[in-house]
Order: sequence, then C-alpha cells, then structure tokens
Amino acid sequence: MKYLIVGLGNKGEEYAETRHNIGFKVAEKMAETIEVPFKSSNFGLLAEGKYKGRKVFILKPDTYMNLSGNAVKFWMQKENIPLENILIITDDLALPFGTLRLKMKGSDAGHNGLKSVANELQTQNYPRLRFGISAEFSAGKQVDYVLGKWEGEEKEKLPERIEKFSKASLSFVFAGIENAMTGFNGK
Repeated sequence: MKYLIVGLGNKGEEYAETRHNIGFKVAEKMAETIEVPFKSSNFGLLAEGKYKGRKVFILKPDTYMNLSGNAVKFWMQKENIPLENILIITDDLALPFGTLRLKMKGSDAGHNGLKSVANELQTQNYPRLRFGISAEFSAGKQVDYVLGKWEGEEKEKLPERIEKFSKASLSFVFAGIENAMTGFNGK
C-alpha cells in the first residue's frame, strides 16, 4: 500500500511562515515524526518512508500554489498511487483558526491549490485535510491575509495544531479516512 501526502504551500523564504503555507508545516511535522528527510526531486521536495508497514511519500510541491496539481498528478502516476490514497493538506479561510476538517471529497471552495489539483486529476473526489486559518481580514485584503504571517495567539497555538494535523494525516495512512475522520474532525 502506497500513500501520497501533499502539503500545499509556496516555495521561497518569503512564504515560509505564512498562513497559506500551513500544508508545508504539517508535511514537515509528518516527515519529522516518521524520521525521513526531504530531498529535492521532481516537482518539489519529497520525503519517502514507511509508517506502520505502509509506504508513504510526503510532498511539498515547488510549483507554487496555483500549479500544485502538476506535482500531485506526476507523483500519483509515477508511483501508481490510487486516488483514495492521496491526501491534500491545505489552508481554509472558511474555518476558524486551527479547526481540523478531513473529508473524502468536496469543492475547491475558491482555493487555487485545490482547483489545480481537481483540474489535473479531473475530479474533486480526493481526500483533503483543511486547516482553518479563519477570515480575520477587511474587504479586499484576502491575499494580504493568507500571505501574512501568524500572529499573537495563533502563533502560540500553532505547534500543537500542527502536531494534531500530523497525527490525523498519519491516522489516514494507517487507519483509513473514515476512522481518521471519526477520530480527528472537530478536534
């Protein structure tokens, strides 16, 4: 059994600590947990290892958010990973900060990274894990907000939330999406 876990984000130091890059942060925590390093590879940085007997590929695409689907499709085809064994980790403005929402399928909800994945895979029926970043911005300031850095209380709570999301992602690999949803949604 092979799994592809993709944390969405943007490459480059200027984006490293932004809300939009939370997918990268969760991917990094997962790789740290299963003790595998990221290495430069096709379409991004890839960590490859095993978790409880299952082969896991953890990807941080270097395509920028709007072209993330190219990286997902490449690794899915290269490693012959079925759609149901792919998990896309992303930020979500519609959810309060730190809220965990794991789903088997859904719309892109205006998220350009998810749009790209759906476009490349020709379906919206793929597992995704959404990290709530809330919508605490004024009209016309959405881009500044998602590309802004964590502040105050969010910054304090972030390590615990990233740990929780990493555990949910590893539960997806080991126990399956339905068990992971039951165990982690809303937590």
